[in-house]
This record gives sequence, structure tokens and C-alpha cells, in this order.
Amino acid sequence: MRMKPVTFSCEETLSLTPDTIARQILDVSKWPEFKGYGFIPGVKKAEFEVQTPQIVGSRIRVTNTDGSRHVEVIFEWQPDQRLTLMMKDFSPPLSFLATSFEETWEFNRLSHATEVTRSFKLHARSSLTRIALVAISWFLKKAIARHLRQMRNAPSK
Repeated sequence: MRMKPVTFSCEETLSLTPDTIARQILDVSKWPEFKGYGFIPGVKKAEFEVQTPQIVGSRIRVTNTDGSRHVEVIFEWQPDQRLTLMMKDFSPPLSFLATSFEETWEFNRLSHATEVTRSFKLHARSSLTRIALVAISWFLKKAIARHLRQMRNAPSK
């Protein structure tokens, strides 16, 4: 039986279209704008390892500000509605705790804004490490909420 993942979500209303938000996700030069929270590191560098023409299947290698690394694979790409990325191949110490993190961005277009929901499923290696992921999820949720606020307050181009 599979263990239930640790889940959480954050919501924010952005004055950007879903397509603009999706393009920003593909712009890996913007990834270091994610600053982390507490012991959750920010992103130092992100680069495409594989960039597919259809976007799905693209792999992005991420190096964090604490030197840790992981890969993000784009699993779903419907830029007007929903995107899903799978974080995996974590370096230690996270590799000891989790097999993967699934992040879904859902977009609800309003007249002049977009409601954005970022949902996470953190998959633990064991019931013991799931306890650690519950603690990590609290800090990660704070980091995601802060990142969404940054996106809300960023000047439009």
C-alpha cells in the first residue's frame, strides 16, 4: 500500500495571464527569484537538461543556495489551465527523506487577473521520514506563499 503524501496548497491572485505565468516558469533565469524560507534553500541556478519541443518531458536541473540539487520534470503542460512538475533525484539530505515532490499550478482566469493555486504532494520514503516531511512542508508552504506574493508585487513587463 502506498503511503499518503504530505499535501498543502497556496493561493494568490496575480495580475498576469496564465500564459505569462507559464512563460515565466520556462524562463529558468527567473528561478533564483525563489528565496526559500527558514532552512528551505532558495534556488541558486536552474538550467534545462532536456528541453522538448512539446514542453512535457523537459528536465530542469536545479542547484540550491545551500548546494543541494534536484531535477524538475514537466509532466503536464496546459498553460491556460494547469501545469505539473515533478521534483526528484534529490541530493542528500532530502534524498534520505523523500522520493519526489509533485507541484501543480492551476489557473483560473478572471477579467483582469488570474487566481493561481500551487498544490504540493510530498512523497516520503517511509512512515518515519513522512514525519520529517510534515515539518518541511510547513516551511516550504511559507516559501511558496512568499514566492507567490513576490510574483504578485513584481512590476509587469
